[in-house]
Amino acid sequence: MFKPTDILYEDNHIIVVNKRAGDLVQPDTEGQSALENEIKDFIKRRDDKPGAVYLGVVHRIDRPVSGAVMFAKTSKALTRLNEMLRSGEIDKRYWAVVEELPEIEHDVLVHHIVRDGKTNRSRAHISPKKDSKEARLEYKMLAGSNNYYLLEVKLFTGRHHQIRCQLSKIVCPIKGDLKYGARRSNPDGGIMLHSRSLSFVHPVRKEPMTVVAPVPANDNLWEFFDSAVHAEE
Repeated sequence: MFKPTDILYEDNHIIVVNKRAGDLVQPDTEGQSALENEIKDFIKRRDDKPGAVYLGVVHRIDRPVSGAVMFAKTSKALTRLNEMLRSGEIDKRYWAVVEELPEIEHDVLVHHIVRDGKTNRSRAHISPKKDSKEARLEYKMLAGSNNYYLLEVKLFTGRHHQIRCQLSKIVCPIKGDLKYGARRSNPDGGIMLHSRSLSFVHPVRKEPMTVVAPVPANDNLWEFFDSAVHAEE
């Protein structure tokens, strides 16, 4: 699961890693291995720590999603980062490869999401429903191929399966995401949604930072879109 080469940034206060699709961020009820534990074990071995290693989960991304995930290495950093997350001071950008061309290439989506715990699925509604929560995101199209389109997504809220659910609502399911309307699964069981970057002010040093996660390796479609975006920069 976790390898030292997955570390995108690390200092005494935070660590950001590039998660692989299929990996859990935190242990589930079945006790499966998760990034949180594997990073703790790695730090304990690398730094030869005699006691327990502190590691706080700042935010989570779904199991079939890849990309940047941030952890706090001190309780002070975790408290400040949690406050920043709640107040919208952490800019989270995702790349999504979708199966249909959006009717509007750049738009803000506002829906009301209801989570179904029994099916582990969310539904997006135009108007408020019982137990719904407002979900907002902004997307813009970055590139296209013969069959797929690359969107950059900026999250304003953090709802259950939000990006997957909202893009499905506008008939743009993410490639491989059978739960939300994709035509077929991907060979690795993941979906083509990638936590591309995190931008924030360092919780201790107070310096602005942006950490970018490279797209999954050895994937021709990801490599095509990555090259297409860089060619336009």
